[in-house]
Amino acid sequence: MNHWESETPWEPGVVERLTAAGLDPARVRAVVRDALGEDLGLSQTSGAPGHDVTSEATIGADVVGEAHVVARAAGVISGMPLIPVVLAEVAAWTGLPAPVAELLREDGEAVVRDDVLAVLRGPVQVLLIAERTLLNLVCRTSGISTHTRAWADQLAGTGAQVLDTRKTTPGLRMLEKYAVRCGGGTNKRMGLYDVAMVKDNHKIAAGSIAEAYRRVRERFPQVAVQVEVTTPAEAVEAVRAGARFLLCDNMSPELLAESVRSARAATGDPVELEATGGLTVEVAAEYARTGVDYLSVGGLTHSSPILDVAVDLVRG
Repeated sequence: MNHWESETPWEPGVVERLTAAGLDPARVRAVVRDALGEDLGLSQTSGAPGHDVTSEATIGADVVGEAHVVARAAGVISGMPLIPVVLAEVAAWTGLPAPVAELLREDGEAVVRDDVLAVLRGPVQVLLIAERTLLNLVCRTSGISTHTRAWADQLAGTGAQVLDTRKTTPGLRMLEKYAVRCGGGTNKRMGLYDVAMVKDNHKIAAGSIAEAYRRVRERFPQVAVQVEVTTPAEAVEAVRAGARFLLCDNMSPELLAESVRSARAATGDPVELEATGGLTVEVAAEYARTGVDYLSVGGLTHSSPILDVAVDLVRG
């Protein structure tokens, strides 16, 4: 087994495809290598090489074959651009040629059981070492895309959009938020740095909604500010303090509708409102009819079941 070089060569077009999808190739490489390190037993301290003890023992390095990536259930696929990355990184680690990945489906497409998503051709040892890491990533992202599509379908025609949150798997936020986009959802903030959110604890620490909002505006004038509110009165207070983006937390549809009306009546400027807390797909349309712009759902990323996908060796 070899050690990875600083930048493993990838198939032509892989970097461009990742970039076009809004994915940072360097970050994707790091995620894939971390995942492979878990499977190969790669030492993060000594750099000692790891092994797939089963595949290396049973399959000759010169054996080539073909495998199919197959949907085992209906859903919305995502993570296809990750497949050639995993194959290339495994190939570089083993010192064997990289398999060729023929991707047959695009991210965001609906698939049904037994659909062939990709055809992989190359050293069988590489294909089988890569199998679980490839599937962990594709199954996870496709599960999120499938779950998100169910919400997006419920909100179709209402004018409201489904948002994700920061309730993501550590290390996988970029990929999980990408999967939300593939399912028809919208990304909110990527982290604590790109949107300020004044929540209850911030209000308590600052003394009031208005003071918390003022402090954020003074310290970070270039950053968008959202204020969490729990009553119509707080919505009015936030708008009068200057906020134009409100997070309405744990409200009934009736209370939410009142908050929407009160906030927009308090200013002549556009005000965006987001509902969150205790939402389910069954009541999504009811909440959308209150006039909110967004429904944020932490469950898109923290509770989506995987979409079952498999790798079937068909020749080797």
